[in-house]
Amino acid sequence: VQLVESGGGLVQPGGSLRLSCAASGSISSIYAMSWYRQAPGKQRELVAQIRLPGGWTTYADSAKGRFTISGGNGKNTDLQMNDLKPEDTAVYYCNAKQLPDSSTFWGQGTQVTVSS
Repeated sequence: VQLVESGGGLVQPGGSLRLSCAASGSISSIYAMSWYRQAPGKQRELVAQIRLPGGWTTYADSAKGRFTISGGNGKNTDLQMNDLKPEDTAVYYCNAKQLPDSSTFWGQGTQVTVSS
């Protein structure tokens, strides 16, 4: 499975960005797609996840009410980020998990910088 992210960039506080992740390869057994982020000097953390089938979603507390994950088809997922804050600055990574053994795949990451 290969994952390619796009959509990062520089945005002012209060602004919005939409990240996209496209999956290719042996994607038929993907059961969850997620967005993680890693800020300098910090551990990588889960931001949002969407599980298949059904599209059940979960969010980190810091993302609730501001971020929305969509997709749920095992081929792509988007992360709509609104009301961005400087503390959202990080490299954002797309993640996919695959049956039968929860094999995990990562994208290369996309930088999001929130600054005035």
